[in-house]
Amino acid sequence: MILGIGEKKEKKEEKQDILAIFPEQIYETGVLEFRDVIAPSALEINSNFVKLGEKFTRTMYVFAYPRFLSVNWFSPIINLDRVFDIALFIHPIDTTDVLKQLQKKVAEVQSQIHMREEKGFVRDPVLDTAHQDLETLRDQLQQAREHIFSFGLYITLYADSVEDLNKTESEIRSLLESKLVYTKPALFQQEQGLLTVFPLGSDSIAVNTKLNSSPLSSIFPFISFDLTSNKGILYGVNRHNNSLVLFDRYSLENYNSVIFGKAGGGKSYATKLEVLRSLMFDTDVIVIDPEKEYEYLAETVGGRYFNISLSSRHHINPFDLPVPMEDESTSEVLRAHIINLVGLFRIMLGGLSPQEDAIIDQAITETYASRDITQESDLGNAIPPILSDLELILANMEGGESLATRLRKYTQGTWAEFINQPTNVDINKKMVVFSMRDMSDELRPVAMYLIINYIWGAIRHTLKKRLLVVDEAWWIMKEQDGASFLFGIAKRARKYFLGLATVTQDVGDFLLSPYGIPIITNSSMQLLLKQSPATIDVLQKIFNLTEEEKFLLLETDIGEGIFFAGLKHVAIKIVASYTEDQIITSDPAQLLTIRKAKQELEANKIP
Repeated sequence: MILGIGEKKEKKEEKQDILAIFPEQIYETGVLEFRDVIAPSALEINSNFVKLGEKFTRTMYVFAYPRFLSVNWFSPIINLDRVFDIALFIHPIDTTDVLKQLQKKVAEVQSQIHMREEKGFVRDPVLDTAHQDLETLRDQLQQAREHIFSFGLYITLYADSVEDLNKTESEIRSLLESKLVYTKPALFQQEQGLLTVFPLGSDSIAVNTKLNSSPLSSIFPFISFDLTSNKGILYGVNRHNNSLVLFDRYSLENYNSVIFGKAGGGKSYATKLEVLRSLMFDTDVIVIDPEKEYEYLAETVGGRYFNISLSSRHHINPFDLPVPMEDESTSEVLRAHIINLVGLFRIMLGGLSPQEDAIIDQAITETYASRDITQESDLGNAIPPILSDLELILANMEGGESLATRLRKYTQGTWAEFINQPTNVDINKKMVVFSMRDMSDELRPVAMYLIINYIWGAIRHTLKKRLLVVDEAWWIMKEQDGASFLFGIAKRARKYFLGLATVTQDVGDFLLSPYGIPIITNSSMQLLLKQSPATIDVLQKIFNLTEEEKFLLLETDIGEGIFFAGLKHVAIKIVASYTEDQIITSDPAQLLTIRKAKQELEANKIP
């Protein structure tokens, strides 16, 4: 319908007449206030709870405290995994008025003591203690070392049902009563209790206790775990209180660590930052690098970088024997090395039957014997055999022909250059990196086992403070023998002053191994970075994460997570200086910018 000009004018005048008659009422009914937006859909007030929409609440107050309050006594309540609000009301009291009241109280107590003495009663320790406390408090107030406050502590609980509410109340009361702190629900004052806990600054219940400064300071809820020590390296910043997370892994019961995080979460960045800072504290670092991420870092600090591939000029002979330590015999070293070699061949040959296992064990022993290496030999001057020697022994053993055939691809085929050569690498440097980026996926588990076995032999020979980093450890964890070998190192590393840092993004494959959780439990340090929804539930169960910590790991930014050290853990943000960032960054865009800057610098050099 289209209105004419006259009709529009009449409608406007009619509206103005209505507004003139009921202006205030119409305005008030049409205005939507902020409290209407945040208000619950319904409110039901009972004697001992309030129903806010679908939630049930109950307010409790503290009415009695013990004679002495220890520091952080309120910490178990604050860190409780329940939903509740806490309100603290601190009302200062004039010291002059308090001193007058204390003077009267001291006179009363002294009078009671004198009366008991006159009547010949035995000394009452309660009265004596009260007299001493009153006199001490008077002295402290007079000297301005203490002040008196009227203090109210209120806790409002939230739950989905009255039963859950009762359960939570019982849990909190038990915790508090174990410290001689007693509470009561605010019966018939639940509405006032709710208003008291709301951020309105109104103490509507007004159940207060007189406390001086010292016990009052112990109640403040500004409590978070601190991992700042007098020595160690900087791992990051505590996201709760901005303190520095300074820690020394070699101060724990073992020196191992695990780092879990999804791709792009900052695992390698955090690991390289620890490596760079550990080098400054006289720590030798050895890295197994599957993606060629540590090359620039190794070059910068003057380390050695070995590229292990099928066509590489760097070789490691699996038959190399470690030199026995002072407390070890040749037979022990030889026997342990043969066991490790059998595990390597299980991976290389795709598994062994019990009969084949026994045959290859015997063949390895005979292969060493062919080079005059026995349990009585001097391993320091021995020349170890190579893989072709084992193939020859197997080909002439009963039942070993098929094993020799399966081994031929490593001795004569395309993989011969990789493993069938004498060792020509030297790890006598502050930092050594073994890169496997150019190694085929099929051979990566073999290469990782072989490298770790070689490193383990070198580590056992000389006692030094070392850090062994196994990046993308899920490659070796895919094979049970590889996982078992890595777990064995994790258990024995402390004896040789070695810290094993296990880094992986594929948490699922890592934990599927029967050795995954044992490696975690044998690591005193853990760092959890940004996680995917597919793995977070498993990690929550293993690390006993709260729901808040679970969502923190799902929604956190790159380089942020939770740092565990012994019994403590904090939310951490990994931080690096500009120079450190330029050395350790893995961001492709940033690396491209650095590479272009280098090219421009080279082009502008004066010949």
